[in-house]
Amino acid sequence: MAIRKLVYYPAEILEQACTEIGKFDKKLGKLLDDMYETMIEFDGVGLAAPQIGQPVRVAIVDIDDEMGTIEMVNPKILSSAGEQTGVEGCLSFPGLYGEVKRPSHVKIEAQDRKGRSFTLEAEGFLARAIQHEIDHLDGVLFTSKVTRYLEEDELEGVESE
Repeated sequence: MAIRKLVYYPAEILEQACTEIGKFDKKLGKLLDDMYETMIEFDGVGLAAPQIGQPVRVAIVDIDDEMGTIEMVNPKILSSAGEQTGVEGCLSFPGLYGEVKRPSHVKIEAQDRKGRSFTLEAEGFLARAIQHEIDHLDGVLFTSKVTRYLEEDELEGVESE
């Protein structure tokens, strides 16, 4: 496993739709392992492949709950419901935080590192983190959804992506 270099805005790769993974091999496993190490090193709760320069539909989320690390290959949102507004940040935008409105419940379909399909339903902060990472795979940045940017003194004790 290795810690990869983060890609920061305004890098073009961050605003491009990613290609689907078709080969489930050791290279994909290494990418997922490296993404996890990189996310932990930079104190994130999620990371999408384009954030480390890879334009493929691969993302991980770990909000430090009972779900553990969720690896998502070729994820798609099947349905969403409800509404929540919360603070988001992004490893590709260091020090920038804003309030973003998103669905409070999401159901996704994805594949694991071996190509096995699974569905997952999530609510609250986990749903927010999953949507944030899937947005990255579609070239959508959280800054396009911010309703209000936060000042540094408003961030005390706030979890963010």
